[in-house]
Amino acid sequence: MAKTKVYRRDKIRKRIRGVVSGTTERPRLSVFRSNSDIYAQLIDDSKGVTLVAASSRDKAIVDIKDTKVAKAALVGKKLAELAKGAGIESVVFDRGGYLYHGRVKSLADGAREGGLQF
Repeated sequence: MAKTKVYRRDKIRKRIRGVVSGTTERPRLSVFRSNSDIYAQLIDDSKGVTLVAASSRDKAIVDIKDTKVAKAALVGKKLAELAKGAGIESVVFDRGGYLYHGRVKSLADGAREGGLQF
């Protein structure tokens, strides 16, 4: 039995990372969700570098007064826009141990709308 929610999420995250890995051609879209914000990165695991990053704390998004789910969709679109600029079109999705609904799903849908392929 998992002792805490964080411990449980960490076990799930490690299980996902055993399967999901990013490459230069197809980086990993990693999601981190805090209580107030959401962060997303495109990571090349073969080199160990972050290629592109976006969050709800970016200046363009933080000023918008909207729900956290709506802001997550904007983060996904912003990340897709930055990825297109870096020449990235397809990614593998790493939900980071979070359930695929709410803000995580909204971010993924926003990234798909922006043109990223999962």
